[in-house]
Amino acid sequence: MLIIFEETSGNIFGPPGSGVEAAVNAFVQWVMLIAEIVAALLISIGVVLTLTRLVNVRIRSRFDKYVGARLTLSRFLALALEFQLAADVLATAVAPSWTQIGKLGAIAVIRTALNYFLAKEIKQEQETSATVPLEGGTIPAQ
Repeated sequence: MLIIFEETSGNIFGPPGSGVEAAVNAFVQWVMLIAEIVAALLISIGVVLTLTRLVNVRIRSRFDKYVGARLTLSRFLALALEFQLAADVLATAVAPSWTQIGKLGAIAVIRTALNYFLAKEIKQEQETSATVPLEGGTIPAQ
């Protein structure tokens, strides 16, 4: 855990300990925190933009634009998952036990699988919404 100020040694912005290892651990923990904050911000931005698009879809009765709103949120979620996975990878560098490394590995596998299937769904939705079927063939969607 990150300790902002340790009274006994006067160590500022670092975990308990001393030397280079403590400095590296503090740096890694700060980068992990930043990656997790970026992930949370991306999800928040995605939710706000998606809600805005959904309100516009509802107000204008343009339900054909619903897929676009879904894709907006999906893209932000996929990017946020990448940042969270990066934080998990960093966490394994400073994990104190094999149990913690195992837990982080399991989380990384789950997040990677989620990201894979989310990217696959995004691609499928983009291909599906790229053309609009007609009786005589297809035309590009606008």
